[in-house]
Amino acid sequence: MQRRGFTPAELFVGSFLALILLGTLALRFLPGIYRGTPLNWIDALFTSTSAVCVTGLIVVDTATHFTFAGQAVLLALVQLGGLGMLVLTSVIITALGGRPSLRTESVTIGQRHMMPQLPARTLILNIVRFTFYIEAFGALLLYLVWAPRMGLIKAFWPAIFHSVSAFCNAGFSTNTSSLTEYQNSPLTILIISVLIIAGGLGFIAMEELQIYFRRDGRRKRLSTHTRLVLATSSVLLLGGWILFMAFEWRGVLGSMGRIDRIFNALFMSVTPRTAGFNTIDYADVTDSSNLLTMILMMIGGSPGSTAGGMKTTTFALLGLMAWSRLRSQPTATFVNRSIPNETIHRATGLFIIGTAVIIAGAFALSVVGDMLHVEQHFLARLFEVVSAFNTVGLSMGVTPHLSVPSKWVIILLMFAGRTGPLAIAAALIVRLSRQGRYRMAYEDVVVG
Repeated sequence: MQRRGFTPAELFVGSFLALILLGTLALRFLPGIYRGTPLNWIDALFTSTSAVCVTGLIVVDTATHFTFAGQAVLLALVQLGGLGMLVLTSVIITALGGRPSLRTESVTIGQRHMMPQLPARTLILNIVRFTFYIEAFGALLLYLVWAPRMGLIKAFWPAIFHSVSAFCNAGFSTNTSSLTEYQNSPLTILIISVLIIAGGLGFIAMEELQIYFRRDGRRKRLSTHTRLVLATSSVLLLGGWILFMAFEWRGVLGSMGRIDRIFNALFMSVTPRTAGFNTIDYADVTDSSNLLTMILMMIGGSPGSTAGGMKTTTFALLGLMAWSRLRSQPTATFVNRSIPNETIHRATGLFIIGTAVIIAGAFALSVVGDMLHVEQHFLARLFEVVSAFNTVGLSMGVTPHLSVPSKWVIILLMFAGRTGPLAIAAALIVRLSRQGRYRMAYEDVVVG
């Protein structure tokens, strides 16, 4: 009898689960990582899941509850989660002289066929090198900005921590109130924003851009994938920036100077996709801004990035499909290229499943809250669910007051949000590759 191996989806989910459990044990048993009472099991699991899934939701204050060693443990979990266990495993195998298995590589088949033709070893080393350079450069810039305010020694660790957390789109901060104390520092907002955007664009697009510019423009055309990522990200950032300025100019931004309003509105557009830092209190913003924030959280970053969400390309493909149907065209097109229907079907499936999970999560959180007689506004609960599933980390102040059952709901949402979309995409690819030689007879139904 032939032994059944792990599927790519099982390997991917299992690797993240193992790292979360390892992080939970570290937070429970490592000495010298707390300033006060150690975390109990559920809070250790919640914090580990939030760090590995680069979400940023916290049940205790990272600044005051953890020592330097404790914050270092969290940062290590964030870094490993950001790069992804798949890449880490490939790095270890490559370092030992081997190569990733075909099963492991097939997890990224949906992305690899669009990538520049690079050997797996070169690609992995490029990812690690690229991450290190970006995070190191970001830490240096933050240090130069913060050193006059904090001092030469004290600025060192926060600069490193925030650079790694921002590039990994994690949202963990060594400050009690995230980045609200820097809402009048345009340079800080700009540096953190660039790190978040760089981490959210994805290695696929960044690698292709690097090759494009290194060849001095001799590569005449970027792929449709990279063009779609750049176009969608630009539209979302610019559109969100303008709308947040319109919604909050006399609202939560009203007490700031004109320049600070502009930069904080920019940050409100950047951080939902899917960093989780905040320079303003989201409990004080208008319902319009909260709804727009949830929409941006659901869209998230781009494929192959450290960000969560259903991804910019999924959102763009759904829009292109709707536009093509309105124009009675058989296929969706972008920059004179037709998008395969199989890809459109995968995007549609991811959107439907993601939306269904969010609805189920909001329903579960509401039922638990009502049963335990916890008074929380529905919008705050929905905001928490959307933030958790899309691994954002923004909150309207609900997280520290979650009951134990509610924490389990959020833990499951964070884990599903981090591993689910890619695992589902891999499963859909495998299923399509195993299509049989026959199909059932067609029969139409009425829609609309």
